[in-house]
Amino acid sequence: MADALRMEKGKQLLKHYYAGQRMESPNGGFLILLGISPQKGGTAMGVFECSASSLRYEIVIPKATRTERKKVKDVLQAGGDPDCPRHGPDFRLVRAGKTLVCSHCGVPYARV
Repeated sequence: MADALRMEKGKQLLKHYYAGQRMESPNGGFLILLGISPQKGGTAMGVFECSASSLRYEIVIPKATRTERKKVKDVLQAGGDPDCPRHGPDFRLVRAGKTLVCSHCGVPYARV
């Protein structure tokens, strides 16, 4: 989306997002998730809208770390269904083509 503004303090907002908490908007109100789109290189882009001003904001969701990918691969090798390392045990990874992706953060964690 070309009209969305880039968010500063992205790391802090992502911590709230991963925890399922309400994220405060810079203009008052709170941010509502509109969508997640995977990007090249393993990152994702989250588009949020302010509930008070209707301005749209983009947050770059970083690609999976080595530690996160290793956790997912260990669960796969043990024969389990891996959860998203960022969102926690209630969010299973889903298959998208040949990769396992979190549907809530759009980040690919392993190839199957």
